[in-house]
Parts: sequence; C-alpha cells; structure tokens
Amino acid sequence: MDQTTPIHLARHHERAPRGGHARAWVAGLVLLPLAVAGGALAGLRAGAAGWPLPAWLPPSVSGPLVGRGAKPAAAADAPVLYYRDPDGKAAYALAPARTPDGRDYLPVRVGGDVDFEPRPAAKEATANATYAAPPAGGRKILYYRNPMGLPDTSPVPRKDSMGMDYVPVYEGEAEEGNTVKISPGKVQRTGVRSERAERRVVSRAVRVPGTVTLDERRVTVVATRSDAYVDHVENVTTGDRVRKGQPLVHVYSPEINAAAAQLIANPGFDGARRRLQNLNVSEEVINEMERTRKVSMAITWSAPRDGLVLQRTAVEGMKAAAGDTLFRIGDISTIWVLAEVPEYDLGSVKVGQPVGVRVRSLPGRDFVGKVGLIYPQVNTQTRTTRVRIELPNPDGVLLPDMYADVEIGTGATKPVVAVPNDAVIDTGARQVVLVDKGEGRFEPREVKIGARGEGYTEIRERVQAGEHVVTAANFLIDAESNLKAALQSMAAPKSPAEPRAQAEENPE
Repeated sequence: MDQTTPIHLARHHERAPRGGHARAWVAGLVLLPLAVAGGALAGLRAGAAGWPLPAWLPPSVSGPLVGRGAKPAAAADAPVLYYRDPDGKAAYALAPARTPDGRDYLPVRVGGDVDFEPRPAAKEATANATYAAPPAGGRKILYYRNPMGLPDTSPVPRKDSMGMDYVPVYEGEAEEGNTVKISPGKVQRTGVRSERAERRVVSRAVRVPGTVTLDERRVTVVATRSDAYVDHVENVTTGDRVRKGQPLVHVYSPEINAAAAQLIANPGFDGARRRLQNLNVSEEVINEMERTRKVSMAITWSAPRDGLVLQRTAVEGMKAAAGDTLFRIGDISTIWVLAEVPEYDLGSVKVGQPVGVRVRSLPGRDFVGKVGLIYPQVNTQTRTTRVRIELPNPDGVLLPDMYADVEIGTGATKPVVAVPNDAVIDTGARQVVLVDKGEGRFEPREVKIGARGEGYTEIRERVQAGEHVVTAANFLIDAESNLKAALQSMAAPKSPAEPRAQAEENPE
C-alpha cells in the first residue's frame, strides 16, 4: 500500500451508497471486542503452558513477560550478544575478555538475560560468593574499614556508596601497634625507596664574606713622652718590613737630656734611671749612657717588634709633642679575618670551629684557621654579626683590607646517626621518620633532629645505625599511618557474629 491509498479509499467511500456504509460500521463495532477478548484468552493459555516467546520479540517486551513466568534458558548454540563480568559488576564487553585476576567474562546469548543491571537476587549471590572467600593466609578478619579513608568501619563485608568493597583489617595487623603494612604491588607502584641510617659527620658550611685585618694585639706605636725635635729619620718608609731593635728615628728632647745628665752625675741613683724609663728611653740607651758616662745630643728610637711599617709621620726637623705618633708598626705573622655572619646562621657558629679562607688575589690557595671570637652585637642595618677568624700568615701574603671568602664548618665534629633529609617529615610541631621493617611493613617514629648539612640530618633519638628509613613516598605511608591510628581510636571493631543491621541501616 502506498501513500495514495488513503485517498483512494476515501473516494471509494464517497461513491458507496449510504446504506452499505452503515452496515459495515455496525459490523466493526461487534467484531472488534470479540477479537480482543480472544487474543487475551490465547495469551493467558500460552503463559500458563510456558510456551516460548518468538525470537523476534524485542528484549524490552520479552524481559517483563519472562520475569512473570519461568526464566527462559538460552540455547547453547544461540548467538552471543555480549560478555559480562563474572562477579556481577557493571562491566561488559562485545568481545571475549578477562578480569584483572585472569577469569573469563561470562557470555550472554540470545534469549538470555539482556538486562544491563543485575537483578537483586544476582547481586546478593555475587556478594555472597565474593565475601565467602577465606582470608589470605587463614588470618582472622577483625573488621572492615572504609576504602576511601573515612572514619567508618563495619563488622561484616559491605560496599560504600560508589560500590567499592570495604578493606579487611586482619588480626595480625592490629597487634603491631602503629605499624603500617602495604602490599608489595602497592609499594612498587608508589615508588617507595629506603636507605640505611649510618654514623657520619654532619656538617654544614656557612659561606659569608669577610675582610682581612690586623691583629689588634700586634700593633705598636713609636712615640715620645715629652716634647722633642726630630733630628734624623732612618731610611724606613711606609710598607717596609722592620725587625725588632732596628733604628727608626733620632730625636732631641731637653727633658730626656736633663734626666740623663742627672744619671751620670749620680751613679747608682735609682731615681734618675727610673725617670728615663718613664720617658720611654730604651734599656739599651740607658745602659750605654752608664757605660760611656756620656749623653748624646739625639736619642735613638728603635722598632719595638718585627712587623710592617703601617704609618710614618716622622719628618726630619719637625717638632713632636708628647704622645705624637712617629711610626706605627704591625706584626702580620698572625692575621684576623672579620666575617659578617647572618643572624639566622649565628646559632650554628661556635668558637673553635675550623674555617677555610680564600682571597681573590691568590686563586687556588686556601688558608685554614679557626673561629676566635663572636662579637656580642648584631648590626641593626644588615642583621649580621662579626665573627673573628684567626689565621697564621707566616709568609706575609695576607695583607690588611683584603677581601676574603669565608667558609665556616658548622655541625658536629664526631660521627652521629644521620639519615637523608628526604627521610624526615617535618611538620614544624614534630619530626617523623618511617622505618622500613621489611615485607611491606613500615613503622612511623617521632624523632628529635640535630644538625643538618650536606644532604643529611642528625637523628638524636629512636633511630639506630643500620636501620632502613623511607626516603621516597614517605608522605603516602605517613597518611596511611595517621588513618590507621584514627580508625583505631574512633571506631572499635565489633563482633563478627553481629547481624548485618548496620549494613541495612546504611544502604549507601
């Protein structure tokens, strides 16, 4: 019949006489109820007899009808529609497939169950089959905890709102205190790595700038204690090295000559000798006066020590008042380096610690000294403190005001138990180290740390040398440990014989 059929029928009815049309309409009213009643009666008899439905009937119709009667069994040679998970999970495949543990998916053939949601009976059977499996190793299951880490436990197996199975907690795991046990596969996937705790010297170098300066105890000033005139200056200039007793300058002082004349006039008079000593006349000059019984017009002043002439102010013919500096001499056999140490590093610097010093004018050469003094004052502008380093300078290559790079070796000088810095979980309030006890067992320990340096941290308590500590993925294990502690404190395990009332109260 084509699209024009209704039009032809309509025209045919228009040509039909009125009497025939009325008779056909009345016959339709009588026969239609009889046909419907007969079809319903035949369907009831077919359902009672268990007749199979036609294969061409769509699943949306066959499913509800079959559910009211006996469940049809699919023929063994019927075509396979799809494959479903053997545990009843919402996992399907168009081709043969396997579960992660190697079991084959179940085929669903034409005429079989084509509902993509398992029936309640199938769900219960699947759950019973899953939970009936004995625990690994024959250990007793104490309770089940939420797989997402929530503080929720159950005495019997159950699923959470997303369909995930609760994780069993075995008897051996709870007896080990705060020890966390992780399966070998999970340990490998998370990238857990361990390293042995060893005894080593933990030191951290504090690198700061410094300046070479003179030892204040080795600087001497040449001056007279009375008014005098400079008669002659030896050939000594600033920067020259002088030796102790080397003549520097000859001066004439009326007061010194008067005291010398009194000494010669009264031999053995101790007052005249003491007066010359008070005027800073050397013992050699006084002895020469007593031996020769003569007083020289100009008194010789000599170098009081070996060193470097830092300053020369003496000029021939000048008048020098009492106390005026004529020469300034410094001994540079031992030198100081003043380093500026930041305030936050000051606590790790101690007197006597070894120090390495390098100067830019002598590349490749290192000088070794020690911390001599920590100045008791912090610079308010730079927030640094001066640290004095004493260095031997036998060849005199270190000169005052040189710029230096200072490296102070802080930390313990004796070997201590140390672990890599990555092994310490520092929250600010506590420091935790995870000890690897083997076979996937990890124990968190709260420790006390000491010095840090060169990638290692000193452990003062609760970790012994030779124990393995976790250096990678330790935050994940620490979170698992905190979760376990929270579960043990917030939810005590109930008796396994308790009915599944809690599971029914929390269907999600």
